[in-house]
Amino acid sequence: MAAYSVVQKQLVDNFAVLVLLTPAEIEVGATIVVTNVDQTFNGTYVVRALPEYLFIGVDQYGDLIYDPLVPIANQVLYAKTADNVERQAASGTVTITQTCTWISAQDLYDYLGIGVATQSDANYLTICASASSQFCWRRRMESGYTDSLTTVPSQDVKLGAIMYGSAMYRARGSIESFNSFQDMGVAPVTGLNGIIRQLLGIDRPQVA
Repeated sequence: MAAYSVVQKQLVDNFAVLVLLTPAEIEVGATIVVTNVDQTFNGTYVVRALPEYLFIGVDQYGDLIYDPLVPIANQVLYAKTADNVERQAASGTVTITQTCTWISAQDLYDYLGIGVATQSDANYLTICASASSQFCWRRRMESGYTDSLTTVPSQDVKLGAIMYGSAMYRARGSIESFNSFQDMGVAPVTGLNGIIRQLLGIDRPQVA
């Protein structure tokens, strides 16, 4: 769960806009919980847009209209049927829980071709699967993708997440990377494997 502070509020043509104090890891379609702003803005909503400019209303076709001469960072827009509210200072919190479930511990069992010896091993493998799902989803979001948290977008992305989760499991008890006798005494250069980056489609220009 992540919580972000609200610094401004606005409501125009039944769309509410909140300005956050800091950049947020929120994507269009995500569910947010707004608290301690006021009776009008508080509630649970689905994010409709993340505007980069001042929102000024809706045109005759229902399209959202912005003023390109007034850039505003860290905005979150959602539908809210209520009277207009001029843009003004505000306080409160936007909370979002983003739990990605692209891969499971069984996926890692199958990829590694192992059986775990103890319940501790099983617990750690489950953590690796969860951590890999969350990390790979976040890296793709940072690269411009808009993905479901529950449905992996494609099999190549799934394989990338499995490979990354398996690498984390194999690194158990190691400081830098998975255990190896190669280059003993020399700290290896770490980072995402090139194949994993390719499968996830990251480290590339932003996509639509």
